[in-house]
Amino acid sequence: MMNKRPDVPVGPEQSAAAPLPGNDRGPIQSIDRAANILALFDENTRTLTPPLVSERLGLNRTTAHRYLQALQSAGFLSPALSPGPLLDQLSALVSTRQQIVTLAPTIMRHLSDETGLTVVLSFLGRSGAIVTLVEEATVGTILLTVPVGTVLELKAAQSRILLAFQSDPDTVSRALAALPPAELPAEQAALARARRERVAWADLNRMGLASVAAPIFSDHDVQAAMGLLGTTTMLSTDDEGARNRVALLSDAASELSSLIST
Repeated sequence: MMNKRPDVPVGPEQSAAAPLPGNDRGPIQSIDRAANILALFDENTRTLTPPLVSERLGLNRTTAHRYLQALQSAGFLSPALSPGPLLDQLSALVSTRQQIVTLAPTIMRHLSDETGLTVVLSFLGRSGAIVTLVEEATVGTILLTVPVGTVLELKAAQSRILLAFQSDPDTVSRALAALPPAELPAEQAALARARRERVAWADLNRMGLASVAAPIFSDHDVQAAMGLLGTTTMLSTDDEGARNRVALLSDAASELSSLIST
């Protein structure tokens, strides 16, 4: 990071009510100022002080002190005004996801070759699983796939497995609120089954198509979902070959979990 923002003049102090240049007034101003303060951290700036913030951002020292106290109370800063526990938490999340994205393709490619099916990896978004990686099957005359970036339906296998093991009940409640009340008991039962069996099946009412997903964990928290796309024949709970494919999926998800948990 640069020590000085080129769009923020340094010198004359601004009043507490004055917005930073280019910022909107109102509640957004506070968010922008907090972001500007946190952006001062770089390889040469490991702690913040009111004089430093005042000089770099052109705020008066009283305003700078007030923002630093608020950021500390919220967990963005430590008592020593260095990066705080909330930033550590967010950094760990980004690091874990990057690990998954880096390590998953080889495992997914092997699983696709073993099962003859397309393998998909997703992270949980606000309204369902978001497809992040895809390894398409290289055998057969029919290719089942899904574009990267697709937001999967709530009843998709990967959405279900991510919600089933979600540790934040508010996230689950917010997602399930999108369902009609009459469908809620059945979906809650599907999530309970996914927790018991550690796999989830899709319920999308699409003739001839099926998908199943398994969770990927890090430090006991679900981080991602790995799924198989196939036909109902290739992914049938009544077929031994299909059961073997599901077992291979579970093994692949466990392998990836073990790699990112170390």
